[in-house]
Amino acid sequence: MMMIMYMIFMIPMVFCSQWFVFIFLFMILIMICISLNINIFYSNISYLFGVDYISYGLILLSFFIISLMLMSSLVICSSSFLVLNLILCFALFVIFSVLNMFMLYLFFEFSLIPLIVLILGWGYQPERLISVLYMFFYTLFASLPLLLIIINFYLNFGSLFFDYDFHYSLSFLMHFFMIFAFLVKLPMFMFHFWLPKAHVQAPVSGSMILAGLFLKIGGYGLIRFMFIYEYLFLNYNYIWYSFSIWGCILVSMICFIQGDIKCMIAYSSVGHMCMCLMGILSMTYWGLLGSYLMMLGHGLCSSGMFCMANLVYERLLSRSFFINKGLISFMPSMGFIWFLFCCFNMGCPPSINFLSELIILGSMVNYFYWSFIYIIFISFLSACFSIYLFSYCYHGLFNNCYSYSFINIKEYLLLLIHLLPIFYIMLIIDLFCF
Repeated sequence: MMMIMYMIFMIPMVFCSQWFVFIFLFMILIMICISLNINIFYSNISYLFGVDYISYGLILLSFFIISLMLMSSLVICSSSFLVLNLILCFALFVIFSVLNMFMLYLFFEFSLIPLIVLILGWGYQPERLISVLYMFFYTLFASLPLLLIIINFYLNFGSLFFDYDFHYSLSFLMHFFMIFAFLVKLPMFMFHFWLPKAHVQAPVSGSMILAGLFLKIGGYGLIRFMFIYEYLFLNYNYIWYSFSIWGCILVSMICFIQGDIKCMIAYSSVGHMCMCLMGILSMTYWGLLGSYLMMLGHGLCSSGMFCMANLVYERLLSRSFFINKGLISFMPSMGFIWFLFCCFNMGCPPSINFLSELIILGSMVNYFYWSFIYIIFISFLSACFSIYLFSYCYHGLFNNCYSYSFINIKEYLLLLIHLLPIFYIMLIIDLFCF
């Protein structure tokens, strides 16, 4: 409640349109969040809100990514843009800290509105109208069954709190309705078609929040609902596990036929979220820990890659692989940072992505022994498309038809702030072994 009041009192600062003031206020919010005393189960309970280890890291990530969104969008920084960021921050904070299912559903749906306004208002091409429709109807269609389940819980048990005893069930419909909304939001393979469209048409801030935070809502919701009916999940998880393990390989192959840099990064996000889903579905302690760490690592890494794609777009006015060639002779100083992000994207040490993938691979073999055959292909293809992205962009003959300027200090700072936590979380990993 203290943080919500803090965000409400930030509203008057919107009218000064000073991005650095807003970032400073978000940094104070991050410091307040770090100072909280967190336990394994819900702690700091205040009215409808509480925080535990799972929500704690995602709340920190929300404040962090939104402050970086402001830094990456100085050209379009206005009062209306700051209001949208504040509303998004508020909605995400409530989703990750609320104890009530209906409140989670309410803000799960509400968070879509400011994102749609962001894409429609600051997107690039006219196709953004179609991408918004895709995103809106996918989310709406998938989340209506979840509302029915929540109504059913209230009518039968009179409570919507996550720690309530909802008895015992073996109904597949109950299971499907409960998690379908989160599988689409994650997104699981076959329900992912809205994501590349939304990413390509969104401005850089929209892509950052989509990749960094909105995909994590799906994983968070799955973890929360998994604890309600554990036996139900044990019974039917193999269905979604099968989709995910095949989807991870197929999506990795789809990455090779993309002609747009943002589209390729978006498809790589789908592949990583399929791995994250497999870790959650294994329903082991290590699988859950690996998925949680992958959510944090992927949120930072993917957001940074979309930032870099935008920097190239601002200079060359194109995101096509066929025009963005030979960048090593155009902006050599960014080559190392681009290389690091591509390495972290495929899970190289010493990044948190490496550790999370290693833990998830262990939990996958524990769940289904023959997973190791698929793991070989997943790891190989992931390395291939990351190296393909770097080598195709940075090698070759540079097309010098466009006007350009070099990278400035603010943009280096933005990329480094994405990179440093990916290293740093590895150094404090014992905090997560709760």
